[in-house]
Amino acid sequence: QTTLASGTLLFPMDAISNALFSSKKAVTNNLEIHLFSKCLQFLDYKELCKTTKELGFDGVDLTVRPKGHVLPENVVTDLPKATELMKLYGLTPRMISTNVISANNATQQLVLETAKEQGFECYRTDWLKYDRSITIAENLTNAKTKFNALAALNKTIGISGGYQNHYGHYIGSAIWDLQQILSDINPKELGSQYDIMHASVEGGNNWEIGFELIKPNINSIVVKDFKWEKTNGKWDIAYVPIGEGMIDFYSYFSLLKKHNIQVPASLHVEYDLGGAEKGGIPTMNTQEILSKIKKDVDYVRKVWKEVNQ
Repeated sequence: QTTLASGTLLFPMDAISNALFSSKKAVTNNLEIHLFSKCLQFLDYKELCKTTKELGFDGVDLTVRPKGHVLPENVVTDLPKATELMKLYGLTPRMISTNVISANNATQQLVLETAKEQGFECYRTDWLKYDRSITIAENLTNAKTKFNALAALNKTIGISGGYQNHYGHYIGSAIWDLQQILSDINPKELGSQYDIMHASVEGGNNWEIGFELIKPNINSIVVKDFKWEKTNGKWDIAYVPIGEGMIDFYSYFSLLKKHNIQVPASLHVEYDLGGAEKGGIPTMNTQEILSKIKKDVDYVRKVWKEVNQ
């Protein structure tokens, strides 16, 4: 029986990006994979950590945000509890996913300071949407100002932020816009959490061009898969288990190897898990959920191993 978690559920850029985190990955040639915890928010901290370890992950990309595993207002008390259990079960406390986007928000700053104290090295930021009442150039200027301030805060605290490219009218969805904003920001302070799925949705077969542009800024990656599906006469994306969709992970991982991009990976499970994929209490059997997640991580490790043999 499980319970709800507390609350609720012009730098030498390539050199910097490749040396962001520990040398362990360079030695073992392994991909460090963390499970994005949204799909297991129906588990408390102990069950989350125990289960994540048993599934074969290296760590938990913990949701520290509204409606997450750790609520921002409870971060001082709850994040240490979760971190202690990660360590108990042999997981690396490295990544969190947040709603942090402002350097001037006291609660968001406290989230970063607490994460740093607990040993976390990187976090995902919130997103920025395009304001269609002003020009694209003005949007990018405003985002640049915000990102510069956030990068300065990250440097002071000693933690790395990662902005995820997300399909739709979000800044960064096209990749070129994100690269412009991050062009002179050290990725140790604020970089790209590169999401191959969202890049493929927006870029189609041209995603490699965007990858080439943003690769010096990448400081973490997201792995998940999708396909196009027509519902009620309208085409839209459908999330699917990794390896069953349109993403060619062999080609993608080969590019990561070619450019020596060795950064933490967050595995997202966004397809149907009976509501668990949305952070809710699922109607699907827990063992069925875990079996699906296990299949995902095993596929990623299989492809990574074959590419790096």
